[in-house]
Amino acid sequence: MTLSAQVRYLIRYLALAYVFVLVAVPVALILWRTFRPGFDQFFDWVSTPAAISALDLSLLVVAIVVPLNVLFGIPTALVLARNRFRGKGVLQAIIDLPFAVSPVIVGVALILLWGSAGAFGFVERDLGFKIIFGLPGIVLASVFVTLPFVVREVEPVLHELGTDQEEAAATLGSGWWQTFWRITLPSIRWGLTYGIVLTVARTLGEYGAVIMVSSNLPGKSQTLTLLVSDRYNRGAEYGAYALSTLLMAVSVLVLIFQVLLDVRRTRAARADKEMWA
Repeated sequence: MTLSAQVRYLIRYLALAYVFVLVAVPVALILWRTFRPGFDQFFDWVSTPAAISALDLSLLVVAIVVPLNVLFGIPTALVLARNRFRGKGVLQAIIDLPFAVSPVIVGVALILLWGSAGAFGFVERDLGFKIIFGLPGIVLASVFVTLPFVVREVEPVLHELGTDQEEAAATLGSGWWQTFWRITLPSIRWGLTYGIVLTVARTLGEYGAVIMVSSNLPGKSQTLTLLVSDRYNRGAEYGAYALSTLLMAVSVLVLIFQVLLDVRRTRAARADKEMWA
């Protein structure tokens, strides 16, 4: 065996060991702790009123956050991909800000902005509409941390597509909405779907920003991640392990969907190349 082959095998084994220690071992340990008391006990832990309420709230937040990200993410990606304007670099930096800023800081900023003593505190004081420590605050925090996903998945697709098809449609008399619905949207469907998948995964797993803007009351404003932390801090470790396993199961389903999406997107891209070859 040559020296280069030995180096390759060494790097491969180090990478496998790294993944095994940091991912496989913790996951296996949680699964073992979860199911050691039995499957019946696991179902009892994940079917408590607090757990069902936390799951319902998490899914409700996902159901609100995903459409908002799609509604504002696609136009933002179109503006960035189709236009040149002063301040474009600043807008790009703002979109990427959630990648650089700690979620806890996001929560603090939302409190300073929407809290009763914040800049927009009149919304709660005068109008009686509670933002912080309620569902709107959780949604705002989740929207902020998931802001880049749809934009960053759709924008490169728009750059790759160019504007030839859209200009041809406009030449034939198509309106902007018809062009978007029949030309642009089908062309970006894979990038958009990928961005939605990432948004769902991040929303379900968000903790730092949500804990700052939620009252963390069981049955009212407690998401699954907050309930896991609450159970662990109260000494109900096995209940926390059970909910962690439930979250992991959802994450695995999202990961499987993501892998299948990648396969379909690769096949679609290959088919398009063969068609135009």
